[in-house]
Amino acid sequence: MGESLLARKYIDGVYIPFALLLVGTAIVKRDWLVYSAILGVTLGSLKIFNLQPKKVLKPDEFQEFELKEKTILSHNTAIYRFALPSPNAILGLPIGQHISIGAHLPQPDGTTKEIVRSYTPISSDHDKGHFDLLIKSYPQGNISKHVASLAVGQTIRVRGPKGAFVYTPNMVRHFGMVAGGTGITPMLQVVKAIIRGRAAGDRTEVDLIFANVTEQDILLREDLDELAAKDKGFRVHYVLDKPPAGWTGGVGYVTAEMVQKWLPKPADDVKILLCGPPPMISGLKKITESLGFKKARPVSKLEDQVFAF
Repeated sequence: MGESLLARKYIDGVYIPFALLLVGTAIVKRDWLVYSAILGVTLGSLKIFNLQPKKVLKPDEFQEFELKEKTILSHNTAIYRFALPSPNAILGLPIGQHISIGAHLPQPDGTTKEIVRSYTPISSDHDKGHFDLLIKSYPQGNISKHVASLAVGQTIRVRGPKGAFVYTPNMVRHFGMVAGGTGITPMLQVVKAIIRGRAAGDRTEVDLIFANVTEQDILLREDLDELAAKDKGFRVHYVLDKPPAGWTGGVGYVTAEMVQKWLPKPADDVKILLCGPPPMISGLKKITESLGFKKARPVSKLEDQVFAF
């Protein structure tokens, strides 16, 4: 993540002290001005290096991160905030990629087995000193149950980044996204990056279909609605399996008709992103192919027109 050397912290912490050093030396001992400049450049360079965000992730090595905060969203869903080693540290996670969480968990036969699962943070490298995970705990979910059982102060083991998808500005003209449940996390990461990039010329259009069982299951709805309200290039379409009375969004499973109505038509500069339960992804791969999109591979690659996280 690039950061301007004209940022306030560099002006206050480097350039002003350097200027004061030179002015002070010129007043007190003008002959030492060259040495003062050399000292100032050396110390300033060191300070700039120390102020740069430090990437933490290691792709081949698990590291432990402490749980600092837990925000309960529902009976089985929460946002977990984990601390990074320093206030200036960042994960170092490219937009669209994810992390692996590993834990040695007891098995029914009495043995212990290492279980590893992938998660996409809802935070980004613009958030220094911590990262946030949105996790829904399932009765059979090994890692999700493990994370839900953590108390503040306990740690998880993380490595990364991993994943075949890396977002770059204007990589396509229009994204069509379909997410189910916690499959919203990689979509939100990409949407936020696009909207952040508007000032720098990111013109990508996004239409997102977000499918859930009930209205209470819609995760991060306030965040999504706020993003859609402030950015005319992002639209979100909700679909519920069990809608309440008066519901005006989609009803049932995501259908070919919904994809045709809300998502972009097949084109070379259009990409469909999918994330959700396996049966849903399998059905959507067939639907997109029937509508003229290129057939999705069993394991998605970045260049695919239909990409499943």
